[in-house]
Amino acid sequence: MQSQIIDSLGDELFEALRAGRVVEPLSTRHSDMSIEHAYAVQQRMIARRLADGETVVGKKIGVTSKAVMDMLGVYQPDFGWLLSGMVFDDGCTIERASLIQPKAEGEIAFVLKRRLQGPGVTAPEVLAATECVMPCFEIVDSRIRDWKIRIQDTVADNASCGVFVLGDRAVSPRQVDLYACGMVLEKNGEVFATGAGAAALGSPLHAVAWLANTLGALGIALEPGEVILSGALAAMAPIAAGDQFRVSIGGLGSCAVRFA
Repeated sequence: MQSQIIDSLGDELFEALRAGRVVEPLSTRHSDMSIEHAYAVQQRMIARRLADGETVVGKKIGVTSKAVMDMLGVYQPDFGWLLSGMVFDDGCTIERASLIQPKAEGEIAFVLKRRLQGPGVTAPEVLAATECVMPCFEIVDSRIRDWKIRIQDTVADNASCGVFVLGDRAVSPRQVDLYACGMVLEKNGEVFATGAGAAALGSPLHAVAWLANTLGALGIALEPGEVILSGALAAMAPIAAGDQFRVSIGGLGSCAVRFA
C-alpha cells in the first residue's frame, strides 16, 4: 500500500473517533492491506491523537481468549496503545454517548517497575518486572461498522481500544495465582460471564511476554510505570446507557463502572 493511503486511513479512523461515527471495513476496501500495513495505519491514528494532546500511558493486548476470538472471528492476538484520554477510575460513570459500539471486558492490568523489551522475554521476567496487578475493565470499541472486522481492521483501529477502568486495589503479582484466579463479570447485578487467568494465552504472564517480544521486534519496549492490559478473560458484554458492571477476580478484588 502507498504511504498516502496509509496516512489517509489513519486520519479517517482518527476523525471517526473524534466524531463518534463508524467507517466501512478497511479490509474490504483495500484487499492488499497486510497486518504490517494495518499497524502503520494504527501508528498514524495514534500520532494524530498524540498531536492532539494525549500521551502514552501503556499498551494493550487484544484477542487473547478463545471466547473473544470466536465472537470476532479473529484468531490471533494483536496490540494497541493506551493513551491518557482513555483512563478512568474504579466506580466511575462514563457517558455511553462518548463511545460508539462499546463492549466490556474483564481483564488483569499490570503496572511495570522495570523495562521489558524482547526478544526472549519470559513469563518469570514479566513477573519480576511487575510492580503490581489489579482488576480492570477494558471498554473495547470499534470505529468499524457493526464490528465487521478482520485482523487488519482491528489492528488499524488501535486493537479496537476504547477506554479502560482500573480497580482501586493494587496487589503484588507474587500474592496471586495469575493462572488459576477466577473472574466473575456481572452486568446489572447478574452474572454475565466467568473466566480465569488462563484464558489469556494460558496465563496473563504469557500474554505480557508475547507483547514484550512482539513489540521488541519493532524496537519498542514496555516501560516502567506503564499500564499493560493483558487481555480478556471471558466474553465481551454489550453496553447500553444505564448498565452497571462489576468484575471480581480472585485474590485481586473488584472493579466497577456505570454507563449513563
